[in-house]
Formats: sequence, structure tokens, C-alpha cells
Amino acid sequence: MKNLIAKLSVWFDLRSEMEDYNSIHQEIEKGIIFKGTNLWILMFAIVVASVGLNMNSTAVIIGAMLISPLMGPINGMGYSLATYDFPLFKRSIKNFTYAVIVSLLTSSIYFLITPLNEAHSELLARTSPSIYDVIIALFGGLAGIVAMSSKLKGNVIPGVAIATALMPPICTAGYGLATLQFNFFFGALYLFTINTVFIAFAALIVCQFLKFPIRSIIDVERKKYVNRGITTIIVLTAIPSIYFGYKLVQEENFNQNVDSFLKEVSVVDGNYLQRSDVNAQNRSVELVYSGYGLSESNFKNIKTKALLIDIDTSKLTIKEGFGASYVEASTKKFQTETEQLAGQLNATQFALQQAEAKSDSLMNISLKGEIILKEIKTIFPQISRCIYSEAFAYSMEKDSTSSSPRTSVIVLSSARSSLKNADKIKIEDWIKRRVNDENAIVIFDNN
Repeated sequence: MKNLIAKLSVWFDLRSEMEDYNSIHQEIEKGIIFKGTNLWILMFAIVVASVGLNMNSTAVIIGAMLISPLMGPINGMGYSLATYDFPLFKRSIKNFTYAVIVSLLTSSIYFLITPLNEAHSELLARTSPSIYDVIIALFGGLAGIVAMSSKLKGNVIPGVAIATALMPPICTAGYGLATLQFNFFFGALYLFTINTVFIAFAALIVCQFLKFPIRSIIDVERKKYVNRGITTIIVLTAIPSIYFGYKLVQEENFNQNVDSFLKEVSVVDGNYLQRSDVNAQNRSVELVYSGYGLSESNFKNIKTKALLIDIDTSKLTIKEGFGASYVEASTKKFQTETEQLAGQLNATQFALQQAEAKSDSLMNISLKGEIILKEIKTIFPQISRCIYSEAFAYSMEKDSTSSSPRTSVIVLSSARSSLKNADKIKIEDWIKRRVNDENAIVIFDNN
């Protein structure tokens, strides 16, 4: 058993991969400074995160978390408390406070300028912290300080920045300030406080576990005072989150119960559930049915089913929407409008067909002369050319029976040798029958 424990201890040993204490100390000191490069990077990250929240883009928010330098002074606070380095703790607090003020101002200015002020899901998600956020911050902070203390840092630090999510809540708090919505401001600021306190607490635990050297002389009484202060801050920060976590679980259970309930009451004696409004915070449900009307027994059955899955019937509202008569009238109106549209469509299609036929007729005019020439040459080879056209003929005679213009077909033919009058009469008769027009004019050109 001792051998097994010894082998396991080798696997879980952190000290063999640790940086030396002075290197860790220098890295933490460097990370708490907020001026020059770090300050500009923080402001850029705040703007990127604010845009991501404004546009409801998770990818943009993650990018802002990756470039944010806010983890530095928080790790500095935990490390300085673990090593009782009070000058470093004061510097960490000072720089962290400065970073928070700059972040709030930057995000507030952005949300004052931007024309988009609607609160999307990414903003709303940062206003209701719970005990689960405490767990994320604690274990994210543990991973961060362990990676910082190790020679094998890998990609843990960026992952911790994403998991603990320091940027979104501080930007959401800036949104609350800019829009004077203090529920956003205090909710987001509380989430930011949870992340800060428990990341620092995680750093403190790891530093004490790895036996980082104490960097100042401190008496026992002051050590007890410091430890009591740390415990008080942790408890005060965690208690509200436990309450919010309990509410979150209750709301989730309520939503699951309502989903099951809605499946059972979606259809009630020919009445269909038209709309359902669920408020998990108030634990209220509103149902709107449409159909042939709900009877008293229907109301009673719905409430009985609600009681069976722990839904308070005093907060259950059942309403009737469109009745059967309204539905029938709407159906008839829809059918009438459909028939009218179908008639209009048929008329349009007929007109289109007529237009296409006319277009085809016009296009075929150019081919008629060629066809007539080919056909007539088999009978009278001496005909060499044919000109075909269509024209309008008008008459000014008093005894004219029609005032409308009459269409005439003009065919001009020329031959290599002169035609006899009998042949001309035959050709003229043939053309009139061919073009189906008794008034067709045939002109012979013998030149």
C-alpha cells in the first residue's frame, strides 16, 4: 500500500516541475503593473469585449478574454497574501483598482456612443451569477497559478482567461452604467467580484501548498488577523452565490416540469394550445387556446395535470383565443381569396399564350417568302426570287362595308424568262390558296 501511495505521489507531484521561487516572484510582479503596454492592451480588450457583447458574438468575446491582462494583479493579490508580502499586496490592489476603473470608463464610453443598446443573451448571462460561477473561478484560478508556477506552462493561461471570464462582466457593468440600468451594473459587478476573489483565493491555496517562502516577518497574531479577514471576504462573497445557485436550480426544475405539462395539454377536446408564456422567476404560466371553446371540465382537467407536476394553479392562467366561428370565417375568406387569385393567374397565363402566339407569327413572316419560293420552284423553275410582306390596305370608297384596315399579302416574284399570262394566273391562284388570302396581291417582275 505504501508503495502504491509513493508511486501515485510521483504522478501528482508539482514541485519537480516548478520554476524557482525568484522567477515566479518576478513574473507575478511584472503581471501586476498597469501602465504603458498593459494599459493599452487592457483598453483594447475592453472595447473588443464590449463590441462582442453588443453584437452578441461569443467568438469576439472569447478573443477579448485571450488578450486581457486582468489576471496579473489578481494572481498578485493571492500570491502576496500567501507569502505575507504586504507591499506587493498593496501594489496589486492599487493596480487592480486602477484597471477596474479604466475598464468601466472604457466600456461605458463605448455603450454611450454605440447606437445599439439592446441587451442580448451574452449581456443577460452576466447579470445572474450563482455558486457555479464560484466553482468555475476557483478551479480556473487553481489551474492558472499551477501553470504559472510550472516550467511547462503550455496553453493553460489563455484557457483560464476564457473559463473565468473576467472581461464580459466588467463590460456588462459598464453597459449598466451607460444605460442607467443598475440591475445590470450590480449583477455583473458581483460576478466580477466572485471571479476576482476566488481566483485570488486559488492562488493563495496553491502558493501555500507549494510552500512559497514568506517574504516578510509577521507575528502570529497578525497572521491570524489576515487569515480571518480572508475567510470573511470569501464567505461574504460566496453566500449570495449559493442563494442564486439555489434559485437557478429551482427555475431549471420548474422549466422541466412546465415542458412536460405543455406536452400533455397541447390538445384538449379539439382545442389547440396557441401560445404559452412561462415566467420561471415568478413560477407563473399562461396558456392561450384556440378552437371550439373550453368547457368547465376542460379547465379542471388542465389544472389537475398542473398539480400533478407541482405547478401552482393559482399562478396558472388559461385563456381562449380564436373561436371556431372565427376560424371558419377566416377559412372561407381565405378560400375566396384563393379562388380570385387562381382566376387572375389563369387570365394572365392565357394573355401570355396569346402574346407568345403573336410573337411566333411575327417571327415566321421572314420565313414565309423562303418557303413559298422553294415550293413554287418545283412547279415553275424559272422563278428565281420571292419577296414576301404583310401590309394594311385602306379604302376611301363610300360603299365600303368596313372601316377597319384590311390586311393584304404582297408577293413579288421575278423570273429569268418571261411568263405567259396563263402561267401568271395559275401562280396567282396558287399563292392565294397557299397564304389563305383571296385579297393577296401578286406582282411579277420580269427584269
